[in-house]
Amino acid sequence: MKKIPIKFKRLREDKELHLPTYESEGSSGMDIRADVKEPVLLRPGEIRLIPTGLAVSVPLGYEAQIRPRSGLALRHGIGLVNSPGTIDSDYRGEIGIIVINWGSEPFMIRKGDRVAQLVLSKIYRAVPLEVEKLDDTSRGDGGFGHTGIA
Repeated sequence: MKKIPIKFKRLREDKELHLPTYESEGSSGMDIRADVKEPVLLRPGEIRLIPTGLAVSVPLGYEAQIRPRSGLALRHGIGLVNSPGTIDSDYRGEIGIIVINWGSEPFMIRKGDRVAQLVLSKIYRAVPLEVEKLDDTSRGDGGFGHTGIA
């Protein structure tokens, strides 16, 4: 498996907070942690921006995607509003996680909690070409559930 170096910068002097880490050998995403001063109570339906205390330098030709953690989604209804979020290779500001509580109970986010995962993805740049006609397919312009659910 190819390994790509990713530079992270701590934005605060607190060295206790872990850098993003892979939690198992086969993990696609690195868990990223909350860097909140005080615990954040996320009520049902509420959206909050959770700071991470980190900035990142993503190599040109890649993006970092911020994705939800499945355990938080299943057990507590916690997701990300803009999933996946994209960190472009030229962004150097703080990584912020836009969380939402889709669950029915309040959820507490504490300093150091793993709130999302960061996945590195290769980027291919598209070259838009205007044409008079697109190639035909058997699907055509059918969409939005046109094949049903069964």
